[in-house]
Amino acid sequence: MRKSFNIRILGQNLAVKHDSGDDYVTNVVQYVTGKVQEVQKTAGGVSALTVAILAALNIADDYFKLQETNDAVCNQLEDKSEDLIKLLDEIR
Repeated sequence: MRKSFNIRILGQNLAVKHDSGDDYVTNVVQYVTGKVQEVQKTAGGVSALTVAILAALNIADDYFKLQETNDAVCNQLEDKSEDLIKLLDEIR
């Protein structure tokens, strides 16, 4: 069941609905807030919109890096599985 959460990011109060629990939403908000704070420290006095866009780009970068790592691990597992299947076939 979707639950409503009130969150605050970049001085904006937002009401969001999500199926996950409080801890999950809290972790997501903390992650985004952390990314926003990183941008604010390095970008200086830019507008909130610019901070939000740069934070979104950083989050997307994190996502794509994790996706690459995930793909590499899946490929390694697939290769190892194929090797094991070959070994099992040779034993039979």
